[in-house]
Amino acid sequence: MDDTAPIRPDERFDERRVATYLHEHLPELVGDAPIEFAQFPGGAANLTYLAKAGDTEIVLRRAPHGELAKGGHDMEREYRVLSRLWRRFPKAPRAYHYCPDADVMGKPFFVMERRHGYVIRERWPDEFGDSSQLRRKVAGELVETLAELHSVDPVDVDLETLGRPEGFVGRQVRGWLGRWEAAKTRDVPAMTRAAALLESDLPEPQATVILHNDFKLDNTMFSGSGDLVAVFDWDMATRGDPLVDVGTLLAYWADPQAPTYPIFGERAVALAPYMDRDEVKTLYADATGFDLSSIRYYEGLAYYRIAVIIEQIYARYVRGQTADERFARFEPLAPILAEAALAVLS
Repeated sequence: MDDTAPIRPDERFDERRVATYLHEHLPELVGDAPIEFAQFPGGAANLTYLAKAGDTEIVLRRAPHGELAKGGHDMEREYRVLSRLWRRFPKAPRAYHYCPDADVMGKPFFVMERRHGYVIRERWPDEFGDSSQLRRKVAGELVETLAELHSVDPVDVDLETLGRPEGFVGRQVRGWLGRWEAAKTRDVPAMTRAAALLESDLPEPQATVILHNDFKLDNTMFSGSGDLVAVFDWDMATRGDPLVDVGTLLAYWADPQAPTYPIFGERAVALAPYMDRDEVKTLYADATGFDLSSIRYYEGLAYYRIAVIIEQIYARYVRGQTADERFARFEPLAPILAEAALAVLS
């Protein structure tokens, strides 16, 4: 299975310079063999490339071009997590090296191990056929992997100083409310009401765990038999309340019967027909022992956050910062997500 493509013209880099850097800093991995580069075309944020030296394949990750939002695309954070987490959580690919020098590749980057499998996005891989049993296994693996991550003691992987877990949810709420005020192109009453509910009833965390902070189906990789073999995109990882990750997973759990399906259904296959949200919560709670009685708050926060992200993209179109007509269709999405947030919070 070839999951790479030629590098997009606007995302190229000085291949000779990067190859020289890899030969100098990672001789134990690449030796002195010539290095060829390709790009992993999936995803829409950080840029990911394949470097092939003889029979050895490694992966390079760097932030996208242009000015970056604060707190996102943090390659140093992602390297820090992946250089340690693999010891207790093998589904995290191991990171080998971090390059802080932006002159080498255009932005700081890190090098990590290559994994093979299927990243499931808009449709099920042809190799999966139409097996309901296999698709249910994928859904279960996703939930069980999140529970496995949350069982890792940060001290055991030298990540006990990652992030600031105290007051984490409160900071998240305040941050996303502020981003909405900066991005909104119109008043959305449901966003105002949802914000009031989020601010008025902050839950107390029952544990501090390592959070992926964007855990969803298309940030993972599966084998052809439905086993989860890798979790990607750790640039927002931190320590905090485990239910933040669960809320995010539930918000992205595509369901053809849900009002948000027109949003997520275009970007991810539907999992709800094979495992519904109640089963997700039961499976996670049984695996971790955590109390999910307040999970609706976290799911509402996730919907609110996704609404803000989509409105930020739509605002760029409205304000003439991009001429990409694809973004015109984002206009109705934030209100739909706001209503979803309000429904679960109420």
